[in-house]
Amino acid sequence: MPIRPPSAAALFPRPRLRALLLPVLAALMLFALVLAGGPATHLAAYAADAPADTLRYSWPSNVGELNPHKYSPNQMFAQGMVYEPLVKYAKGGAIEPCLAESWTVSPDGKVYTFTLRKGVTFSDGTPFDSQAVRMNFETVLANRARHDWLELVAQIDRVETPDARTVRLVLKNAYYPALQELALIRPVRFLSPSAFPPSGNTNDSIKAPIGTGPWKLVETRKGEHDVFERNDAYWGKKPAIRRIVVKVVPDPNTRLVALQAGELDLVFGGGGHGGGQISLDAFDALKKGGAYAAFLSPPQASRVIALNSKSGPTADIAVRKAILHAIDKDAMVKGIFLNAEQRADALFPPTAPYCDLKLAPYAHDTARAEALLDEAGWKRSAPKGPRMKDGKPLSVDLCFVGNDALQKAIAEFLQSELARVGVRANLIGEEEDAIGERQKNGAFGMVFGDTWGAPYDPHSFVSSMRVPSHADYQAQLGLPMKADIDANIGKVLLTTDETARRNLYRDILTTLHEQAVYLPLTYQSSMVVHTARVDGVRFGAMDSEIPFEDMRLK
Repeated sequence: MPIRPPSAAALFPRPRLRALLLPVLAALMLFALVLAGGPATHLAAYAADAPADTLRYSWPSNVGELNPHKYSPNQMFAQGMVYEPLVKYAKGGAIEPCLAESWTVSPDGKVYTFTLRKGVTFSDGTPFDSQAVRMNFETVLANRARHDWLELVAQIDRVETPDARTVRLVLKNAYYPALQELALIRPVRFLSPSAFPPSGNTNDSIKAPIGTGPWKLVETRKGEHDVFERNDAYWGKKPAIRRIVVKVVPDPNTRLVALQAGELDLVFGGGGHGGGQISLDAFDALKKGGAYAAFLSPPQASRVIALNSKSGPTADIAVRKAILHAIDKDAMVKGIFLNAEQRADALFPPTAPYCDLKLAPYAHDTARAEALLDEAGWKRSAPKGPRMKDGKPLSVDLCFVGNDALQKAIAEFLQSELARVGVRANLIGEEEDAIGERQKNGAFGMVFGDTWGAPYDPHSFVSSMRVPSHADYQAQLGLPMKADIDANIGKVLLTTDETARRNLYRDILTTLHEQAVYLPLTYQSSMVVHTARVDGVRFGAMDSEIPFEDMRLK
């Protein structure tokens, strides 16, 4: 793994000293990077010619080919810029018209009939009509296995198109979150028929990322930047900004340097979306400095560690419970999050539907943690170092995205807390794709696996627990009642009885809580930092979207 620069917290442990010296550190880092011809050189070279109508943003990687029906390496925020849904998710959980101007639902809940908006075209001029909608649905349905985390795809029986402006979705069963899942950024959004490959199957490839949305992807340079331009043929309110340059900046410290040097206009992210764009230490210093607008979103999802119940020491429920009791979350919230996020004691925030269950939290209690480990046969062989059992150390791999400043800081904190009770946490920091592979194949002891926020939680998230390619499935695989959990998930998604639905969610979430499969950390927020050059910045209704179309440049 490449060596990363030390975090600001490591260099300057005292918050006041950090606030004073971060700008000096940033300037020195920028100077060093320019001399070395590193990433800041590219930023400075591009910024020197940045037009007045260009917004400069950054992301840890390129946005990908932007296939609307596929996942990584396609970046969700960028897919949301180019492609649109039939209906959109709005603040407070409302479902509003988008490419469909209206819809009706049959009394039995199985048939959704959409009337498409008039006069909409894709950015290449191709008409948006029912045949384009059907073509996109059919390629998604042809690849159901790829989308098996999303119950809606499994429930669609057929797509009917009585005329050019009418689309009828016929479901196998009534499915209560259907509209919420139609609003998601992927996979049910719409690519121009002209951009489909000859096979008609977008699982193979796409010719170009052509949607109906307010933005067009016009240039990609690997490892450097992606460029979006305003779609002047957009059917809705057109963005005020003409151009967005998304620079590839993998390292949070380099991003901070670029922002303070005037090479970036905006930092947006920091929850589940975008990982640690900059550290919370840096965010706090910038906010207090007053030169930038800096603010946090309301809690959007849960920041969670999944524990592997199938293999390694965490296969023992006593070890999992001991780990949960060992962590002083209040100290973490104060020391790492600077009280910017709230402590989490359950898998989902109590504000999520069906999730205000008031489950008894695993309180910070090192004595209880040590007693559990003693009872499980993990004994201390020395005052320091890991406990031992059958000649083996109590050692757990804690996996995180290596260039995510926040995950790294949390991982180091957890390592320190667990060492106090005799658990050795081996920190494994890797690229995002590598961590994704670990989540798919279960090659972890503990791994970051945050919930998804609205409109996914809880239905889409628990649905994905049944899919082997997700960390939650792998984490739960060793539970003796895993089959019962999966069966109850299938029932809760399809029942039309509200009381039964509430009881099933209670059973599912209570079982997972009692089995100590998850270490909830905080209810996470996203951050925004922007210069005085940008106005109209707000958070979207979904954590994974960035409302660039509302922003203006002064």
